[in-house]
Amino acid sequence: MTTNNSEPLAWQEDIFQVLKQNGIRQVAYVPDAGHSHVIRQAKADPEIRDVVLTTEEEGVGVVSGAWLGGERAVLLMQSSGVGNCVNMFSLLESCKFPFFTLVTMRGEYAEFNPWQNPMGLATQRALELMGITVYRVNSPDEAAELVDAGLVSAFDAGNRVAVLLSQSLIGRKKWMR
Repeated sequence: MTTNNSEPLAWQEDIFQVLKQNGIRQVAYVPDAGHSHVIRQAKADPEIRDVVLTTEEEGVGVVSGAWLGGERAVLLMQSSGVGNCVNMFSLLESCKFPFFTLVTMRGEYAEFNPWQNPMGLATQRALELMGITVYRVNSPDEAAELVDAGLVSAFDAGNRVAVLLSQSLIGRKKWMR
């Protein structure tokens, strides 16, 4: 799979800069093409610890532990990973931990893989059912503002927030033969 554009777009760098400006010190992720720019930047930044996960649900524990240790962390995942986290999301509500996740969407715009469709359709509702506020980025000009608003809501007000990055924003994925 690949996107049409391998060079980072301005909104992708804007997101990374907003994470830095809001004091993010840990980035937990399952590798994903839609998050590749932020992942590369986090790995290269000596002030940020990047944590590679084997499954997204581990990330809920990692970012919760970061908070307990006095650091701010974000979880990067694809919409299909949200389903893997539902049981772990109960930790956030039970312990009243702040939480912030960036979710790249699949199962939407020009999706070639039918396995992505069910969770793509259910992602926002699943998050909301678990008490997580959802913001959705549909255009490049709103990416930095919505990510910043989500980070403030999570870490200053103690909320649980997910920012969904629409599939049309990230770019059409193609099956490479």
